[in-house]
Amino acid sequence: MNSSQSQTCSAFAGSNLLASGALAQVAVAAKAALDGGESASILIFDDVTSQLVEVDFRGTATDVAQRLAASTVAEPALEPAVQANDEPARGRGRPKLGVVPREVTLLPRHWEWLNAQPGGASVALRKLVEAARHANEGKDRQRKAQEACYRFMAAMAGDQPGFEEASRALFAGDAVQWASQIARWPTDIRNHADKLAAAAFA
Repeated sequence: MNSSQSQTCSAFAGSNLLASGALAQVAVAAKAALDGGESASILIFDDVTSQLVEVDFRGTATDVAQRLAASTVAEPALEPAVQANDEPARGRGRPKLGVVPREVTLLPRHWEWLNAQPGGASVALRKLVEAARHANEGKDRQRKAQEACYRFMAAMAGDQPGFEEASRALFAGDAVQWASQIARWPTDIRNHADKLAAAAFA
């Protein structure tokens, strides 16, 4: 999980947006609302994935912030580069790429073609993977946006009118139908869902 400083989230109290921003700030705002007698359930969503974020609200607002700061996990360092068997040894100064060895099962004709490529099978496979990543980048971004939006919708708008129709419009890429179906939803839920869906309709 991202650190409480870099992860951005949105907290909802019932159908109302309570706070949006860095996790630590949102958590403190949610804690203040709870201490102030907020009776509606408070849910905190990751702004990118719409996964629910669990926060321990025990103690004071300072306690909440300190626990979040203490739970921050440093980014793991890249693993040392591992020389693939089919790659010739390189001289000093080769950059460490964080290469990880894994077993790949292919037909003999695939191995024959890969081994005939400049640099050997590993280099050829990396190039193929990178090319596929670039070719599918738009579709992957759209799919992730759809999934994040639907995850939020299911949690916050499952009982709203037009939910099923809006879901179909989201995955069909029908922005006009989408806008029509969510028009009657509570303002904050509608606006947040619309923001999440933007990349799905791009």
